[in-house]
Amino acid sequence: MTGMARPANLRMSRRARRRCGRLLKPPLRIPTLLAWADAYHQRTGHWPHRSSGAIAEAPWESWHAVDSALKSGCRGMLGATSSLASLLAEQRGVRNRKRLPRLSHEQILTWADRHHARTGRWPTRTSGPVTDAPGEHWRAVAVAMTQGIRGLVSRTSLAQLLDAQRGVRNEKSLPPLRIRTILAWADAHHRRTGQWPTLKAGVIQGADGQTWSGVDSALRGAERGVRRRASLAQLLARHRGLRNPKGLGPLTEAQILEWADAYHRRTGRWPQVASGLIAAAGGQTWTGVEVALQHGKRGLPGKSSLARLLAARRGVPIRGRLREDEKQNTGTCLR
Repeated sequence: MTGMARPANLRMSRRARRRCGRLLKPPLRIPTLLAWADAYHQRTGHWPHRSSGAIAEAPWESWHAVDSALKSGCRGMLGATSSLASLLAEQRGVRNRKRLPRLSHEQILTWADRHHARTGRWPTRTSGPVTDAPGEHWRAVAVAMTQGIRGLVSRTSLAQLLDAQRGVRNEKSLPPLRIRTILAWADAHHRRTGQWPTLKAGVIQGADGQTWSGVDSALRGAERGVRRRASLAQLLARHRGLRNPKGLGPLTEAQILEWADAYHRRTGRWPQVASGLIAAAGGQTWTGVEVALQHGKRGLPGKSSLARLLAARRGVPIRGRLREDEKQNTGTCLR
């Protein structure tokens, strides 16, 4: 039993030595801490926090120990402040994320009005820093609004607040879309301009400020009551027979040669890149075939051309080579 008591006594003496070591640490002073923090900021461009490691000006100290002393009130810090972050907020104006200033809808609207006056656009959660409130960020403001924190009792969003108080269109509160409505808008656009709309066609006339890009986004995401994912181009291809360049099927050399043979029977000439539309090919063009042959698109191996394909499979001479052959023959005759 006596032999088992000694380790306990030894452990107690070690704890006592550690406690004495803590008590022997020199007291801390606020001016000294601020001088260390200023030096750290000058050296790194950032203010220190509890995880910033050892203090360069006092290697035996660490920012973690300083923060602990401030929180526990030991080493002469009793009643000084609650933490390193609080000290820097009080003495250096450093933003303390755990004690952010309270917000109000009136203050947010004031910032939004100034943002609109300066940029011509209303702020969103991705608008970056709030210029009129250093340290604030529109994303942080939006998060506080949706979570009902920082003094904001009612939960709402930045878009909803601007919609209600400034009449700014809220994309997430738009009415549901119907395919027949989109097609009616597209038909009106085609009658007015002679072209079918794309996602870059801008605002839809007679649609209360809606845009073609917004319609395309809703179609792709199956949002606003849309049940089947598609794009604006795919919708027009399906319901109006519009050619969708991104929806073209695979090509084969056999298919291209079949189209070329039909062209030759009809015109007596072989097709070229500038020969326009391919008859009975759903609006495809010889230029598109050339691009697919050259760049290996739509299932083709690439590094070819319409002229090379016709030369190899139909014996059609390539124009450049024909001129060279003519020059060589002319030179032979002169000699």
